[in-house]
Amino acid sequence: MNRTRPPTVCRFVTGTPSRPVAGRALTALAVAVVFGALLLPNDIDLITPGAFLGIPAEALLAATLVLAVPAGARPALAGLIGAGLGAVTVLKVLDMGFFATLNRPFDLMSDWRNLANAAIFVKQAAGEAGAIGAGVAAALLAVAVVALTTWAVGRLVRVVVVPHRRAAIATIAVATTAWTVCLTTGARLAPGVELASDSTATLALYRALDVRSDVLDLRQFATEVPVDPFRKTPDDQLLTGLEGKDVVFAFVESYGRVALDDPRLGPPIRSLLDEGTAQLEDAGFAARSAYLTSPTTGAGSWLAHATFLSGLWVDSQHRHDALEHTDRRTLITDFGRAGWRTVGVMPGVFLDWPEGAWYGYDRVYDFSQLGYRGPRMSFATMPDQYTLKAFEELERARTDRGPLMAEIPLVTSHAPWTPLPPFLDWGQVGDGSVYNFLDGQTEQPEAILTRDPARVREDYARSVQYSLTSLISYVQTYGDDDLVVVLLGDHQPSPVVTGATEDRDVPITVVAKDPAVLDRIDGWRWQDGLRPGPHAPVWRMDAFRQEFLTAFGDQPSHRR
Repeated sequence: MNRTRPPTVCRFVTGTPSRPVAGRALTALAVAVVFGALLLPNDIDLITPGAFLGIPAEALLAATLVLAVPAGARPALAGLIGAGLGAVTVLKVLDMGFFATLNRPFDLMSDWRNLANAAIFVKQAAGEAGAIGAGVAAALLAVAVVALTTWAVGRLVRVVVVPHRRAAIATIAVATTAWTVCLTTGARLAPGVELASDSTATLALYRALDVRSDVLDLRQFATEVPVDPFRKTPDDQLLTGLEGKDVVFAFVESYGRVALDDPRLGPPIRSLLDEGTAQLEDAGFAARSAYLTSPTTGAGSWLAHATFLSGLWVDSQHRHDALEHTDRRTLITDFGRAGWRTVGVMPGVFLDWPEGAWYGYDRVYDFSQLGYRGPRMSFATMPDQYTLKAFEELERARTDRGPLMAEIPLVTSHAPWTPLPPFLDWGQVGDGSVYNFLDGQTEQPEAILTRDPARVREDYARSVQYSLTSLISYVQTYGDDDLVVVLLGDHQPSPVVTGATEDRDVPITVVAKDPAVLDRIDGWRWQDGLRPGPHAPVWRMDAFRQEFLTAFGDQPSHRR
C-alpha cells in the first residue's frame, strides 16, 4: 500500500508552517528574558534603555559550561542556572524597593523582618484579607519570575546552544573577545553603562560575601554586649543628678539633619525652632542641642531606639535580634534600677511587642491603651498632640507616683506624611474624635514613591513642624521644674526627601527648667537653643547612654 503526502493546501490549512514563526517568537522572548534579567540594574534610578546595551559575561560563561558538560547533565545545569538567575532577579527587585525607601540594598540575612513589617502595614490599611492577598500575590510573582527565567534558559540551551554547537562556540569566542576589548577600553554606548557587563555575577558574589560578613559581625557584636562600664554601678549612684525629675525621651520620627540644612525645607523649621526657643525661655526653660549619627536611614526606627537606649551600635536586624537575647542594660533598666517608674508610650504598636518585655518597662501603652477614638492616620495612627495629652493624663497627672521616665515616639512625621492633623488648643483634643473629619484619608508609606517629589518634601516638612510644635507646646503647657525632655530624631527621612546622601545625622536637644540639669552637661559643649547649628557637635548615637549616665551619675568621667 502506497503512502502519499497530504496536499500542500492541507498543510497550510492546518497551520503547520506557522509553528516555526511561533518557535522563533518564543526563542526571541527567551533571549529577552535572559539578557534582560542579566542586565537589569538593582536600583530603579539606574533603569534606562542604555542600561540594557551590554554584553553580559554571565551568558558567555553559562553557554560555555553547558557545552562543556556531558549531554545528560545539561538539563539539570540549565535548570540550576535558570533558577539562580530568577533568584538574583527577585533580589534585584527587593533592592529596588530598599534603595527607594532606605537608600541601601536588601540584606539577605536580616531584612526578612522588614518584609513582615510591610505585611503588617498592608493589614492595617486593607484588612487581613487584603494583606493575605498581597502576600500571596508577591509570592506568586517571585515564583513566576524564577519559573520564567528557568524556562528561558532551558529553551535557549535546547533550541539554540546545543543544536548549533559550532555556531554557538564561534559566537562565544567572538563575544568573549569583544567583551574583553570593551572591558580594557571602558567602551560604553550610554553614560555610566559599560558594554562589558558582569553586574549580575558581581551582585551575587558580593551578597554571598555580605552574608559571611554578617556572620562575623554577629560574633563581634557578642563581644561588645558585655562591655558596660555602668553594669556594676550601685543603683543609688545612678542618675543622682536627675533625682525627682520626670525624664521624657521623645523621638520625632524621621527628624533628620535634612530638615534643618536643606535650603528648601530648612527655613520654616529653623524659624519654628528659634521661635520655640524664645517661647520656652519666656516660660523659664533652656535648651542645649547637637547631632547624633543614627545607625539607620529612611526607616528602621527600632534600630535607632535600640542603639540610643543600649549604648551599642545596632545597625542591622541581626544585631537587633541578637540584642534581645542578652541581658544588656539600657536606659530603661538604668532608670528602673535608680527608682524611676518607666513607661513606653507606643501609638504605633498594634500587635504583640516582645521588645517591650525585653526593655523592661513598668508599663507599655500601645495603640489600644491610649484611649484614642479618632480616625487612623496612615502609619501615624494618631496625632502627636493626642499622644502627648494622653501621656499627661495617664501618667504625669497622677498624684500617687514618684519620678517618671518615659519613651515616646512621635509618629505624625512618619511617611507618607499625610493626612496632617491641625494643631489644636489642648482643651479641644479630648478623645481624638475631633479629628474625624480626616477619616478616609489614610495612605500607605509607599505612597510617597508615586506622588510628586516636591509635594512629598513639602508634606514631610509640614509634618515635622507639627510634631515639633506639639512637643514645644506640651513643655510650655504642662512643663514644670521637674520636667526634663530629651528631644531627638530617630533617622533621616526617605531618599525621596534627602536625595542621594550618606548623611545619617539627626538633631538632639535637652530641655529643662532647672539650671542644675543643664549645668551637668556643660562639658558636652552643645549649642544653646532648640536648633543645632551647622558646626554643632556630632556624636555617634551609641555614645549617648554612656555620656548621659556619666553626666548625671556619681561615676567618674568615662569621656571618649
